[in-house]
Amino acid sequence: MESLLSEVVSYVLRESGDDISKYDNSFLLKSLEKRITAKGVHSKEEYLSLLISSKEECLALNESLSICYSEFFRNSLTFAYLEKLILPSLFSSKYKLKQKEVRIWSAACASGQEAYSLAILCEELIETSTSPLSYRIIATDIDPEQVEKAEKGVYSTDLVGNVNLKRLHNYFVKHGSNYIISKQIKNRVFVSQFDLLSKDAYCPPSSIFGDFDIVFCCNLLFYFKPFYRKSILKKITKCISADAYLVTGETERAFMLEFGFTEVFPNSAIFQMTKKEK
Repeated sequence: MESLLSEVVSYVLRESGDDISKYDNSFLLKSLEKRITAKGVHSKEEYLSLLISSKEECLALNESLSICYSEFFRNSLTFAYLEKLILPSLFSSKYKLKQKEVRIWSAACASGQEAYSLAILCEELIETSTSPLSYRIIATDIDPEQVEKAEKGVYSTDLVGNVNLKRLHNYFVKHGSNYIISKQIKNRVFVSQFDLLSKDAYCPPSSIFGDFDIVFCCNLLFYFKPFYRKSILKKITKCISADAYLVTGETERAFMLEFGFTEVFPNSAIFQMTKKEK
């Protein structure tokens, strides 16, 4: 499969201009195996011939590499720490320092569930506080179709399974078999397209200057080769405030420790830059 992988990478780059060599080899191989099975071909050589003869298959392969899965309150432990400890502390600090707002970046937001989950937690804190508090959430993704879905904020019943009934009632509008994010929440989330591997900007233009207090970059890093993981993390560290938190997926904890981050709570996948690295 390794030789097939090399030929496929070269062909896709030549045909579409997309450099899929940035992805981790094991991820690419699994994606290729799925495409081979889906097309019902019997050998790697036969699949390569199909790929070369079919622009549709080249497009299908590229689309299969899209990382676009999301869900509300995806990691219950992570969101529990955010709800009970991190966000209350951040809002309190901002108020004492007379700073304007808590700033959060959902850096690979897919169809928006992560960003809206964070907005719900922030709204709940504001509603129970006697102090004037504010927040801004920047949600970005490289895929324009996912960005469009996130902007609409419309989710079928099976996609809101992790949202409790109280939150469904307070922050969604039921429309037929779908749930639509309320304007109260949507007005706090700014969705735009952004490439984490772009060399043109280190933070989303919609954020103006970065300085994020929390960045979510969950279940993305392990899809890329080490060089590109480091590029993404270096970009994020340029966008964060001095004591900011970076949240990843559970399987990515080892990458963060290697890069100079310290896990704030055991097994939480919530990190801060180690002091000597700041």
